[in-house]
Amino acid sequence: MANDSNSSTASNGSSRTRPERHVLSALVQNKPGVLAHVSGMFASRGYNIESLAVGETENPLLSRITVVVNGDERTLEQVRKQLAKIVTVVKVHDISREDYVERDLMLVKIKATADDRIQVQSLVSIFRGRIVDVTPDAVMIEISGQEKKVDAFIEAVREYGILELARTGRIALVRGLPHFDDPDDAAPAPVPAPKAAAVIGHSHL
Repeated sequence: MANDSNSSTASNGSSRTRPERHVLSALVQNKPGVLAHVSGMFASRGYNIESLAVGETENPLLSRITVVVNGDERTLEQVRKQLAKIVTVVKVHDISREDYVERDLMLVKIKATADDRIQVQSLVSIFRGRIVDVTPDAVMIEISGQEKKVDAFIEAVREYGILELARTGRIALVRGLPHFDDPDDAAPAPVPAPKAAAVIGHSHL
C-alpha cells in the first residue's frame, strides 16, 4: 500500500509540472518595432510559442499582444519577467485562470465544384461561418470561434482539398469589468498625449 501511495504522489507531482497552455495578454506602446522586440525575445530565449496576435486597442496609443505559451509555471514566470523588461511593454497579464472569451479567425480556400457547393454551404452554415469569395473552382470561407471549432471545421472540409489557409491566432479578453492585481495598476498607464494631426490622420485609416 505504501508503494501505491508513493506512486500516486509521484504521479500527482509530475502532473503539476506538466507543460500547460497559458494565454498572456500584454499591453504595449503602439510604436514601430515593438512587435519585433517581443518576437525577438521569444526567439532568442527559445520559448515554445503556439501563437502570437497583435492589434490596436481602444486607446490608439496602445496595442494588445496575445501570446499562447506552452510550458510549466517556471517557464510562464520567465516569460512574464522577460516581457516586463522590454521598455515599450506597459503591462503583462496571465488570463489563463480568469473567466475569459477567446476567438480565432481563419480564412480558408477550398476546392469546390458545382456538385460540391451545396454540401460546402451546409457545413459553413453548421459552423456559423460565411463564404466571402467564390470562383469557378474554389470558395473562400471565413470561420471564427474557439480554437477547437476552427480545427473541427478544417477536418470537415479537408476531403474537398484545402488550397490555402490563414489564421490570426488566438485573441482573448477577460469577461466583465477590468480588475487589477495591484492598487497602483488601477490607473491607466501614462502615455504621451498624441498630436491632434496624428490622431485625425489615424482616424481616417
